[in-house]
Amino acid sequence: MTELARLDATAQAELVRGGEVTPLELVDAAIARIERANPVLNAVVTPTFERARESARGELPDGPFRGVPFLLKDLSAAWAGVRQTSGSAFLADFAPPVDSVLVQRYRAAGLVFLGKTNCPEFGFLPTTEPALFGPTRNPWDTERSPGGSSGGSAAAVASGMVPIAHGNDGGGSIRIPASCCGLVGLKPTRARITHAPLLGDVIGGLVADHALARTVRDSAALLDASAGPAPGDPYVAPPPARPFLAEVGADPGRLRIAWSAANPIAVPVHPDCVRAVEDAAALCAEMGHEVEESAPAIDGDLLYESFLAIWIAGHAWGIEAMARATGREPEAASFEPLTWALYQIGREIRAADYLLAITALQGIAREVAAFFARFDLWLSPTLAAPPVPLGSFDHGSTDGLAVFRRASEFVPFTPLFNATGQPACSLPLHWTEAGLPIGVQFVARFGDEATLFRLAAALEKARPWAQRVPPVWASDSGTGNAETGSS
Repeated sequence: MTELARLDATAQAELVRGGEVTPLELVDAAIARIERANPVLNAVVTPTFERARESARGELPDGPFRGVPFLLKDLSAAWAGVRQTSGSAFLADFAPPVDSVLVQRYRAAGLVFLGKTNCPEFGFLPTTEPALFGPTRNPWDTERSPGGSSGGSAAAVASGMVPIAHGNDGGGSIRIPASCCGLVGLKPTRARITHAPLLGDVIGGLVADHALARTVRDSAALLDASAGPAPGDPYVAPPPARPFLAEVGADPGRLRIAWSAANPIAVPVHPDCVRAVEDAAALCAEMGHEVEESAPAIDGDLLYESFLAIWIAGHAWGIEAMARATGREPEAASFEPLTWALYQIGREIRAADYLLAITALQGIAREVAAFFARFDLWLSPTLAAPPVPLGSFDHGSTDGLAVFRRASEFVPFTPLFNATGQPACSLPLHWTEAGLPIGVQFVARFGDEATLFRLAAALEKARPWAQRVPPVWASDSGTGNAETGSS
């Protein structure tokens, strides 16, 4: 039998349904892989192995992923009674009192939770190097970042620890690590997945939950299992015409695809990232789609300043919210210097300035929507550079605005679609000569994940990537050497 680590979540679930393996065998194999690779990568920071074994021995729900091992990001996705630090010493002992609806839906799908994955403090940086737990390392090059803020989940999936893992995305935090680690990373349409019961939306609708996956079908099937509103949600996404999984393998038709490598904040884009987009555009043209170099005329400075105001105000809100939940008073000693500096800036943003920023982003969203009246999809780089070395973003700095600018220069393409609410997906279609993955980002109209899944599945068939594994690979056989990167 093919080693379990190389099978996606759908294939592992099929083995369980066919009686070829038990949920406990899947879970035990995943635990062994985590124990083998995690000392090198530091992706899993709160293991819950005995709880997982207990769940696997019991009566699991007969969902589409029955028995499949899964990891939750240590930010959002509340799991009652299990610590949720958000990468911060301030919350080192905090455990939410209830399950989020998302976690309930994951459990109903049959997934078995093996623990929580590493993230930067409060998810701020596009890398995963919190002072609380230390850095997560990229399986393709352990001296480089796996991206962030869902970097722990990405490293775990890319290295074969688990086939799929939870992430969330407020400015690119699913798509960034997907690009850095060679994975499929979809940010769904705003409100596609509820934040109930504890929240209505997060930072004015910027944040969306979903997952890091190795295959398009896993991403689609998990979205089917987790999507949908809950009573009391402030707004809902347009319902899909049929299950997302039904779009995988469906004919996408002849699509109108715009592409651009132009950076909206006028910073140079690495030649490898430009080549990745040009190659993806050429592939789409070869497949019969109508491809044109074009982009909406966005005021990059207005986008940057408005997103900055909302994001940093949201950062302060998050700390104040957790202070209220824990009954603790925030103090500098409990946070990284960068986090504390940003908190102070966020507290000074006026309500009027926040609302002006909301108005500006809504105006930009209308401009982008008008652009999508002409095109079905928009293709761009996911990032402006290949995976960067660890230490590229200084969480020990007190110059919060300078670090934010540095981060924005690395991730100029992803935040726009948190602002517009559109679905956006990073696909691993390119690798550098040094063997580092580079994602390209496809964006669809608001509510139209279906078109993304149809095209993504066709691209996956044309340029398969799932069986390409990094030097740090958690082989089931135990013969792979995670320390040296051979597999």
